[in-house]
Amino acid sequence: MKMLTVFCATSLLLLSGNANATHHHHHRKSHFVKASYRDPHGFHNPAYPRLASYAAVIYDEKNGEELYEKHTDAVVPIASITKLMTAMVTLDAKLPMDEVLRIDEEDVDTLRHSASRLPVGTKLTRGEMLRLALMSSENRAAAALGHNYPGGLAAFVKKMNEKAKELGMEHTHFIDSSGLHSENVSTAADLVKMVEAAYKYQTIREDTTTSTHEVVLPRSERVLQYNNSNALVKYKAKNDWHIGLSKTGYINEAGHCLVMHSTIAEKPVVIVLLDSWGNQTRIGDANRIRKWLEIRARSGKKFS
Repeated sequence: MKMLTVFCATSLLLLSGNANATHHHHHRKSHFVKASYRDPHGFHNPAYPRLASYAAVIYDEKNGEELYEKHTDAVVPIASITKLMTAMVTLDAKLPMDEVLRIDEEDVDTLRHSASRLPVGTKLTRGEMLRLALMSSENRAAAALGHNYPGGLAAFVKKMNEKAKELGMEHTHFIDSSGLHSENVSTAADLVKMVEAAYKYQTIREDTTTSTHEVVLPRSERVLQYNNSNALVKYKAKNDWHIGLSKTGYINEAGHCLVMHSTIAEKPVVIVLLDSWGNQTRIGDANRIRKWLEIRARSGKKFS
């Protein structure tokens, strides 16, 4: 009987797909199983896309309606999706983009000890720091943007939270500029508002959809090539995606996250995917959404 019990428990862990995540994300075992799909009349509709992400929104920007929603009001960590707010606060301050900033010890991640290719002492312009933070989710660059704000990081984070309130993001809170802290939280519904706001900034649109970017480290003259953290942008020619804004995020507590502003079947949509099992799963969800919207368009069905 004991052997049977151990076998059953082990089997359940293996079936969960992420045994390591069960201690802080019990819902991950049932992303596909218990997902609810809602049509405008509130009925379960198997024709809706089956997404692996825990929380998701497909938002029809033209008509201002959610075409698909799943756990949209769940308050969850958002990891580096945070950097969209970091970018908006930086740009709102109209700080000089050509001002040279330095990576200092205070920019080093002592919370998660995440890797960075920017050694302490690296000097880059604010514009380059912003691009690296947005396109490749460079944490030290995002930290430097916060620390070099008038009044320092505390003033920067205060402005982030004020901006969230201005945008009507009622369930959002920030405590750092990089997204490394799990207390940076929001909801899928709130993030639709943040993506829409961020999309209005040309710099954010350009930086988040840049495939690759080279940085020359002044001290060593070493050339570093950075790639976009979203494979759909990195290989956009191959994927034929029409993406106007993109941001990925990952920490253990948040899972793999992705937000995008995209035009699909000639319709502008905001896609929010939070807490997916893996990096490829969120990409798979995005592709399933695109296919679903294109099929709907070809069949003549209205978006809302």
